Amino acid sequence: CQWGHGCCHGLMNSTEQPSCPHATKEHHRMKRTVVPSFTENEELKELLQLYKSNKIRTTKYSFLSFLPKNVFEQLHRFANVYFIFLAALNFVPVVEAFQPEIALVPIVLVLSLTALKDICEDYRRFKTDRLINGLLCRVYSSTQQSYVDQCWKNVQVGDFVHLSCNEIIPADMLLLYSSDPHGVCYIETANLDGETNLKQRQVVSDFPLQGEEFTPESFHSRIECENPNNDLSRFRGYMEHSNGVRVGLHSGNLLLRSCTIRNTETVVGIVVYAGHETKAMMNNSGPRYKRSKLEKHLNTDILWCVVLLFVMCLTAAIGHGLWMNSFKESIFQVDTETPPALAGFYIFWTMVIVLQVLIPISLYVSIEIVKLGQIYFIHNDLSLYNKQLDSRIQCRALNITEDLGQIQYLFSDKTGTLTENKMVFCRCSIFGVEYPHEENGRNRYSGKSLSCRSLSCNRSSVSLHTLTAEPMEEDQLSGHVQPRTGAFCSRMEVVPDPALGRKLNWLTNHSSSETPSSMELTYITDFFLALAICNSVVVSSPNQPRHVVKRTPLKSLEEVKLMFQRFSFSPFSALSPSQIKGSPHSLKSRLFIRGKRGSLTLSTPVSNTTDDQETEDDLKDTQTNPDEARQSMQDLTKQVEEITDELVYEAESPDEAALVHAARAYRCTLRGRSAESLLVDLPGIGSLAIQLLHILPFDSNRKRMSVVVRHPLTGQVVVFTKGADSVIMDLAESPTEKTQKHLDAYAREGLRTLCIAKKVLKEDEYDLWLKAHMLAESSIENREELLLESAQRLETNLTLLGTTGIVDRLQEEVPETIAALQRAGIKVWVLTGDKQETAINIAYACKLLCASDKLLTANCGSKDACAALFEDLILEVQGGESLTALTGNGESMSSSFILVTDGRTLGWALEDELRSNFLELSRRCKAVICCRSTPLQKSQVVQLIRDHLGVMTLAVGDGANDVSMIQVADVGIGISGQEGMQAVMSSDFAISRFKHLSKLLLVHGHWCYSRLANMIQYFIYKNVMYVNLLFWYQFFCGFSGSVMTNSWVLILFNLIFTSAPPLIYGILNQDLPADTLMELPELYQDAQTSKTFVPYMFWITVLDAFYQSLVCFFVPYFAYAGSDVGVLSFGSPINASALFIILLHQVIESNTLTWIHMVVLVLSCTSYFGFVLLLSGFCVTCSPPVNPLGIELLQMSHSLFYITCVLTTVAALLPRYAHTHTLQKLMYR
Repeated sequence: CQWGHGCCHGLMNSTEQPSCPHATKEHHRMKRTVVPSFTENEELKELLQLYKSNKIRTTKYSFLSFLPKNVFEQLHRFANVYFIFLAALNFVPVVEAFQPEIALVPIVLVLSLTALKDICEDYRRFKTDRLINGLLCRVYSSTQQSYVDQCWKNVQVGDFVHLSCNEIIPADMLLLYSSDPHGVCYIETANLDGETNLKQRQVVSDFPLQGEEFTPESFHSRIECENPNNDLSRFRGYMEHSNGVRVGLHSGNLLLRSCTIRNTETVVGIVVYAGHETKAMMNNSGPRYKRSKLEKHLNTDILWCVVLLFVMCLTAAIGHGLWMNSFKESIFQVDTETPPALAGFYIFWTMVIVLQVLIPISLYVSIEIVKLGQIYFIHNDLSLYNKQLDSRIQCRALNITEDLGQIQYLFSDKTGTLTENKMVFCRCSIFGVEYPHEENGRNRYSGKSLSCRSLSCNRSSVSLHTLTAEPMEEDQLSGHVQPRTGAFCSRMEVVPDPALGRKLNWLTNHSSSETPSSMELTYITDFFLALAICNSVVVSSPNQPRHVVKRTPLKSLEEVKLMFQRFSFSPFSALSPSQIKGSPHSLKSRLFIRGKRGSLTLSTPVSNTTDDQETEDDLKDTQTNPDEARQSMQDLTKQVEEITDELVYEAESPDEAALVHAARAYRCTLRGRSAESLLVDLPGIGSLAIQLLHILPFDSNRKRMSVVVRHPLTGQVVVFTKGADSVIMDLAESPTEKTQKHLDAYAREGLRTLCIAKKVLKEDEYDLWLKAHMLAESSIENREELLLESAQRLETNLTLLGTTGIVDRLQEEVPETIAALQRAGIKVWVLTGDKQETAINIAYACKLLCASDKLLTANCGSKDACAALFEDLILEVQGGESLTALTGNGESMSSSFILVTDGRTLGWALEDELRSNFLELSRRCKAVICCRSTPLQKSQVVQLIRDHLGVMTLAVGDGANDVSMIQVADVGIGISGQEGMQAVMSSDFAISRFKHLSKLLLVHGHWCYSRLANMIQYFIYKNVMYVNLLFWYQFFCGFSGSVMTNSWVLILFNLIFTSAPPLIYGILNQDLPADTLMELPELYQDAQTSKTFVPYMFWITVLDAFYQSLVCFFVPYFAYAGSDVGVLSFGSPINASALFIILLHQVIESNTLTWIHMVVLVLSCTSYFGFVLLLSGFCVTCSPPVNPLGIELLQMSHSLFYITCVLTTVAALLPRYAHTHTLQKLMYR
């Protein structure tokens, strides 16, 4: 074992096994040793120094590393490397195109803007780090012999930290002390995983100082634990006390950094992991990065631009070589010493510099800016805001907004995604008798729930051990109650079934006409007792944070039995009304004494003789004055009801909350709990303290949970179990056919079913199991597996008590949303862990299935049967398609087939041998429903469809079991629902309701995809168009690399003057109104099939740019032919025309024109003409060898300049305008 010899056997004495060796550096690499930081052992103190401190640093840069590190990161972009290469190339004299410093402007500007963005982001991280590191906590100081305030960043491994209620845990600590007498501490993990329901932690078992005031100086134990890891649910190790006893440690003993202490006045722990070694920091992977489909296509287009650049430069090089070779005796100066071939080689690189703007360096930065703008508008869309939860959409992935417009397959969870995950108790079956609860059934879609006020502690004055107390003043209460949402603590109204209510009323009122059998009454009592106690519910109230049961000796079970015998009162035998009415208040008050400050405790047992005498006296008192006893009983009942009305249940799941509230509706009320006991009110009996022996929590393998208690009436050890019907029915000794029929009926109605069972253990049987279970609990290696085996050994031969049917209400507008998505061409799959009947019923309710659809059910018992069935189903679907083709209907018959499969069949379908058949069948179906599927199977299905069909996938879910599916999909969406926030924290986008998907995909997805696709094409168009102007000029200058424009204008034309309008277009353009897109979902699919951004559209855009550049060059050429204008004078109308053509081209393409568009267009024109006029008026030597002084002023003083610009612009844009206008007319038809 990795923990050393003898460390894996639970509790043992060092005299029996040799101690683990002292820690060394080699030992540190295998595991971690923790001792108090003030230890006098120099070797251990040196070892503690090797561990990281609690200071965190999430920034990427420091003051000195920013410049080199940021530049290095930006060099990972090919475009940046390319432009740095061109800037360096321009410093070579033989290929120099213009002034070297001008060539540096584009790359310096882009790198500077990106660096500025990075430094702003890093500065925000720095401020957050500084805030967190500066938080204060109380750490024990050995020099001052007390706890002192210390910053989080100064906390070290081995420090003792003292925390109070509502304080945040600064590091991962082992819990050594809790003010709770049972060593319990409650934490809220919202900062860690988003869940706000309380989780229980326990002081290390058998800790010598447990229950006493903790003194760090008296701590002499040594902790050996595993090295830091990111597994939040696992912690392994042991603590060796000074006497040599070793105690196993587990995750229930660990307080995790970032969690909050709740409902516990004080705790003390020793730090075992600090800073970046804590589990919270090791799980903090930062924002997710996904590459969008559009971005992948963009890289291909950039490569084509590089090819085009190479062809143009090669043409210029060959042309220059031929031109040089054609001169024998030139009348002007020509470099005759350089061979034509070498001169052509030089010109090739010169042209690469001149035509560099063909590669859109600013496009990448522009795309990031546009996506931020799109996310801003999505984030502030009021129709995606949930007023009830005060929740808006969260955009967690910043670079895949356009993928929302290309979704083809949608994979959805059922519970909490399509449904509310707010459970309403609807039906139950006990002892084979069904109770329909018709009133609940009628109101299940409009069930009433009252949200609870959240709870917190009063560190100084509020006792945590009181069940009731004097009500606090309003202003005093407000100082202690802090809002907290998310835990299942709503008070749900359950209307009892009349028949079941009469049977329970018989316990307290024998006037009931219906007399149940003793066996049936036993089943009913145990059924509701199981509902009340088989859970992990925390009981709270507005005035008190938590209800606990004080640890006092239980009254002997013989006394309890004797009391019932004397009253002839037993739930297992017939009772008379007089016996019930005569229940003496004095006896009840002695048996269940109300302790100090209102806590309910059990009285200390006395001798049998004394007790018998007191009991007889009580009986005499009752007989002599029954009216007084009856009035006292009524007063007590009234007090209990007043207290009970204020109870608030905080459950870890909505199922638990629904069942506890159902038990409470039948007056079987859970009133308090501690680590060792439960306080329950039973009808006709009153308050009973039930000894809680063990809790076997729910896990996905067993699909059930159990509690082991000592029955309050019989004294026997009883196991109460609740779980999935598919599991419990197999474990039950003799499940009745009636109960199975009820289960099937509940499933057909779409109810969530749970089975309730019990098992009575003999004392020797329990002792035998307990020994093995304690060994499993104290084990370090394979602890989880041993606990699983231990639970499975206990949960056998169960007695089935009954079953429950709980309705999970459908979210609003789910049917309309699914119908809209299907009309948009999106195939909707449901992947759920629920049983098949329930999933099918919900599918009908949300209109995923229609009455005319044909179900294809795949529930196979073997892999061979699965293969044969898939082949038969494929033939059946193909036959339907052939029939459709013969009848000539336009819509495929395959849209009427729905595939339904269970988890076992799905597992075989995902294997290599059957994968192709499954794909062939599923892609031909309208929808697929996968039932009883595991989280792994969900992710495998999404990955299979995504990779093999090459489609865009979206996964949506709300629970931790949906995380893997969300992360595998191209777009993952989390719903902030009732199952915590793991799905949200793993998602790309987070919404609060399923109905928001329609607006997100059909409107925002359509807009984002359309905007970005057209903006990218526009960027490529304007760059190619402007570069071609320079290329055409080469035919008139001997391909010498000369240009007819100022080099500053050449560099800034695309980088500054025409860069802002595309950004506004990409953020604000709306090709269709939102109302139209919502009313006609088919437009979503039309946008995908319109081939907005496909390979041949790139070449159409390039051809259009070639045509416009030809017009823009040759119209001024012929207009100024035969004149004496200079090179820069000839280029002036060309640049001005190019500016107007490029800007008006976008106006033609824009479907939305606002005042913002107009302002940006005016600013672009103003900036260009302002710059060239300024250059013309004052620049003398800023662009050698040419001199632009006065040229622009002169040109703009002639009418020919304006006539040329107008003719050029109109001739260039006329084909584009006609094409766009024709398309718009066709579209609106």
